[in-house]
Amino acid sequence: MINDEDKQLFRSSVDATAPIDKDNHTQPGERISQPAFTAYSYITEARLSGSEIVAYAKNGLSPKIIKKMKRGNIDHAPVLDLHGQTVIEACEAMSQFMYHYQHEEFIHIIHGKGYHSDNSMSILKTQVVSFLNQHPQVMAFNSCPDKDGGTGAVFALLKK
Repeated sequence: MINDEDKQLFRSSVDATAPIDKDNHTQPGERISQPAFTAYSYITEARLSGSEIVAYAKNGLSPKIIKKMKRGNIDHAPVLDLHGQTVIEACEAMSQFMYHYQHEEFIHIIHGKGYHSDNSMSILKTQVVSFLNQHPQVMAFNSCPDKDGGTGAVFALLKK
């Protein structure tokens, strides 16, 4: 038998919750779209060389998925090519691209190696890495294997 104190505790917990909006809730397995990411900042100085390997992964991410990215064992990944774009154009393009493909597991961004940049430092590559580090949906990214662009491109893993 439930005593009065337990009943009161239950009632106070239940009464404090808001009812579910049945007209606006999602179905099981349905994904909620996030708005386009616009809270990024622009970089002003290139800090990465075209040949430098870039890698990032949030804590707790499976090493198996990281290895999959490094080897390029990805079945399908939408591709964005940023060659020839300015830092501002690249950020706008990445924001829209990632918004459009936010439900994909992986995306592929080609930024180039910056061979036409001063001191062989790549401003666009540096901006892509900065943007991906700032984006809340990015769980990991890694330079691609040579067959997919090598150090001139990255694969990024997005949060589901």
